[in-house]
Amino acid sequence: MAAKTTKQTRPLLLSLSSTASVLLLLLPTISAVYFYSDEDINASDFIRTNCNATLYPDVCYSSLSRYANAVQQNPAKLAGVAVAVSFSRARRIAAYISNLSFAPFDKKTVAVLKDCSSTFGDAIDQMRRSNREMLHLDLTSQESLRFQMSNVQTWMSAALTNEDTCTDEFSDLPDDSAKSDVCDRVVNGMKLTSNALALINRGEHGRFASHD
Repeated sequence: MAAKTTKQTRPLLLSLSSTASVLLLLLPTISAVYFYSDEDINASDFIRTNCNATLYPDVCYSSLSRYANAVQQNPAKLAGVAVAVSFSRARRIAAYISNLSFAPFDKKTVAVLKDCSSTFGDAIDQMRRSNREMLHLDLTSQESLRFQMSNVQTWMSAALTNEDTCTDEFSDLPDDSAKSDVCDRVVNGMKLTSNALALINRGEHGRFASHD
């Protein structure tokens, strides 16, 4: 089974900062030590309310609530952080699968791992594009914003499909620790991607445009 995600903040922050300077632009005020204010509590409520509209609300809230100080009550920033978190997790999963493909498994398992790694690479490229677009949203023009959000919706949907395809690659393999481990990790990553896509979809029809 995949290792459980810890509550440590710094490793995640370091990983996010290596992905297109996400933290420099989206999460500049995050610290490993928090001093909660009324604004933080309101922001946490805002995140929980939005997460309740996703398929995995508990996963959504646990993965995003630590960024309440940066998100405040801004739906565009919340969706952007969700994409960044999903992207960061996908990169770690892809690295794990890539390393695993060099392990001494039988030829069929190795082939499946390599196919899964390739498919996951496509998903990461689509998330990278989504992340870049979310960093440069034009909130002054609803026409431009709708175009950008349409792109992000398309890319994140494709990424989710590619992640699902990765797990499908294992359907013909017998159940073993490698299959269970990889599929568990990918499924957990898919939940983050699904939640990010749901938060993006809530930005349709210029909903983000009325926020700073």
